[in-house]
Amino acid sequence: MKNVFKLLSILFLIITFVACSDEPPSFRVKNERTQQANVQIQTVSNTVNINDALPGTVTNYQEVATGNVTVTAVIQSESFAPSASFNAEENNNYTVVIANTTPPSIRIDVTDK
Repeated sequence: MKNVFKLLSILFLIITFVACSDEPPSFRVKNERTQQANVQIQTVSNTVNINDALPGTVTNYQEVATGNVTVTAVIQSESFAPSASFNAEENNNYTVVIANTTPPSIRIDVTDK
């Protein structure tokens, strides 16, 4: 009986640590425009450039540090470069959407990991 309680206690601790582990935020870029775009993502710790995001494509997720993030998109054949800021939090996926609007705009979609 003591072994059963020890086993259940250990199992409980393992599940608690696995379920409560925080994952860093991650982002990707979705280009809804008909022109390619270069996207710069400035985080609290570094800057990530995603060049040549083709029209109608979505990039892979990349992890970033938590904190303030500023995104700027330079779109081919456009004089206006839209930008947006958001606070990246743990356990979230962020999709930076370059919307097909006039003038171009950026939308941030958030989902749980």
